[in-house]
Amino acid sequence: MLDLVIRNGMVIDGTGSPRRLGDVGVRDGRVVVVGEILEEALTEVDATGLVVAPGFVDVHTHFDAQVFWDTTLSPSPLHGVTTVIGGNCGFTIAPLEPDGGDYLMRMLARVEGMPLASLQEGVPWSWRTFGEYLDTIEGTLMPNAGFLVGHSALRRMVMGERSIGEFASDKELHEMKKLLAESIEAGGLGFSSSWAKTHNDAEGNAVPSRHASERELVELCSVLRDTGAVALEFIPTVERFDESVYQLLTDMSVAADRPLNWNVIFANARQADVIEEKLQASNFAARQGGRVIALTAPMPAESRLCFESGFLLDTLHGWAEPMALPNAQKLALLADPVRRAELNEDAQHPSAFRGLARWERLTVGEVTKKDLKHFEGRTIGEIAEKLGQTPWDALCEIVVADDLKTGLYPPAAGDNEESWALRQALWNDDRCLIGASDAGAHLDFLATFNYSTYLLAAARDRELLSLELAVHKLTDAPARLYGLKHRGRIAPGWWADLVVFDADKVAPEEVEVREDLPGGAWRLYGEAVGVHHVFINGEQAVEDGRFTDARPGTLLRAGRDTDPVTAIG
Repeated sequence: MLDLVIRNGMVIDGTGSPRRLGDVGVRDGRVVVVGEILEEALTEVDATGLVVAPGFVDVHTHFDAQVFWDTTLSPSPLHGVTTVIGGNCGFTIAPLEPDGGDYLMRMLARVEGMPLASLQEGVPWSWRTFGEYLDTIEGTLMPNAGFLVGHSALRRMVMGERSIGEFASDKELHEMKKLLAESIEAGGLGFSSSWAKTHNDAEGNAVPSRHASERELVELCSVLRDTGAVALEFIPTVERFDESVYQLLTDMSVAADRPLNWNVIFANARQADVIEEKLQASNFAARQGGRVIALTAPMPAESRLCFESGFLLDTLHGWAEPMALPNAQKLALLADPVRRAELNEDAQHPSAFRGLARWERLTVGEVTKKDLKHFEGRTIGEIAEKLGQTPWDALCEIVVADDLKTGLYPPAAGDNEESWALRQALWNDDRCLIGASDAGAHLDFLATFNYSTYLLAAARDRELLSLELAVHKLTDAPARLYGLKHRGRIAPGWWADLVVFDADKVAPEEVEVREDLPGGAWRLYGEAVGVHHVFINGEQAVEDGRFTDARPGTLLRAGRDTDPVTAIG
């Protein structure tokens, strides 16, 4: 007898092949037959009128801390995600020096938007090695999960406070390489790092990985070459690429003999030339035996700014230190007409992010004080005109009155027909991989955790991709890039990570605020429409939009749960 049969579904196997009507049978966590099944099963699901697809694979998450307080890794499985990869951008919480938890949690709170109270109350900080971290969460999670080894954690472990502001000595680099090799041997899937100017720690300083030399990056990548590691992930810059960036990405990939993916492209027709310039990194690397892939988000860029966290605002000229101030000092600065005028003058300085300082275009989202509720849904420009103030002064007075907690929303970038055409081209470009959800991070800033159901809905409603190709982009494509053994397809012998959904209805629900984090903190959260069932390793994890009690996820370790991957495929 089979453990599970999903009957009468439209099976889309993940390879891009045409759909076919049939049944899927599962035993011991794996698919054993696809086709007509006469045999009975302990559990039977009628999928008439529904699609049966492989579980979605999200390669860019930051669930490293959430694994301790929310083992479902919500909301991702509600959107059909059955496998997640964490440890991106160099931000892991292992390896961990004996007194290193405080620095790492404050860094994560600042750079990845994880509430400090949640990190303090919800994470035990009880391990030292990367292997001990993996052992701590083995067998506890709902989805399958694998983790890269983060550069900032390595640097902090070896160099301590010198990791900020100094290059590594030869001895320190040797120790980092040794520690990285040990972490991969314990199961780390690869290496991640960042030079992004948006990545600053709790003191407003560039995070440790941003102080690394090119030599350090390439030397660390070389550690992967003779290991079971499968991936490199890196953010070279958030600004334009030039030949020096192309060469660094290439050198990293070639040194490791692994594909490297960089983060992130949000499609905007106004930036089409810049995007193509960045994609030339793939062509450049291919000519030298490397492989470089861009992650691209399937939706327009929508974000929530907040002066309390200061994330992204700290990229404005001269704003890094002010946005790192304690709340009381930040409030005093914004309440002082002279000092806030100086801050606004700095914000107008030419820079890549100067567009953020067009205050009149921001819309007031959520406020916490009742007497400010009448501002919700209105632009700062409208409010300023009504009050007879400049937009900057009107903004500051609202933010100060709301104790810095006001949610402010810039206009969505890239939500026009030209940008949608560019998005479609990127989805079909072999130099790109759809992903970059950032799930588990930026909990008050981004809601891109729903990228999978967003893609399916957009592909359908705008006729941008066939359903078969959309499923392929969410399943087999990322699974093959990361060498995930027997995952990403529906085929006999492959793991039974399965999603049953209504192709005509699948979509993200509206995003809401949910107060469910340790320490009383809140996050942006959203469920899905049209996802009926999610199975992970043959066990039902989601039923009709609700989590079950199952925790069937495999902790993915390099070598054991991956096939070999090289830069040339």
